[in-house]
Amino acid sequence: MFERLDWSKRGEYMQRQHGITPQVADDALGDPNRIVIDPDYNSTSGESVRIIGFSTIADDIVTVIVLHHEGTEYGVNGWSANEKDRRIYNEGSYAGEEGEAP
Repeated sequence: MFERLDWSKRGEYMQRQHGITPQVADDALGDPNRIVIDPDYNSTSGESVRIIGFSTIADDIVTVIVLHHEGTEYGVNGWSANEKDRRIYNEGSYAGEEGEAP
């Protein structure tokens, strides 16, 4: 799940805004140590999923936002992981934090 995403709608946007190509995002998704947070802790709809993984192409920890909609898995966005996501990745799990919705 979430290994081959459709980037046709948001791939160019992600690259323009954050300098992350769909190839880098897909590389991070393939990380066997990736962390999947479902739903994404910042999702207002509760439908998006946050995946944090290491991209060997970028030599960086990358956060990727994905959405499963009508049978297709879409790449929504991606960026170099922030401090919180780096901590989650390095700890190897995510159990939520105080004040966040379960």
